[in-house]
Amino acid sequence: MTDKNEHRMANYMALKTAIINGEEALVKKLLANRPMLDIEKSYLLELANLNNNRRIIRLLEDLPVKEIDKDFKA
Repeated sequence: MTDKNEHRMANYMALKTAIINGEEALVKKLLANRPMLDIEKSYLLELANLNNNRRIIRLLEDLPVKEIDKDFKA
């Protein structure tokens, strides 16, 4: 795993924790209006809906979705 991937994974884990804990300011900071994959966004929205935190839900809903690179090969 590259440093970039490790950082992205750590950021995503911190984002999940912040959503669960209802830490709106931290969620906003971690999102920084960066696009994410639809599957990631959907999962985070499910977490936010469990806590019914409308502000965090709104932050996630407003987040742009990243297009999948169709030429990517694993």
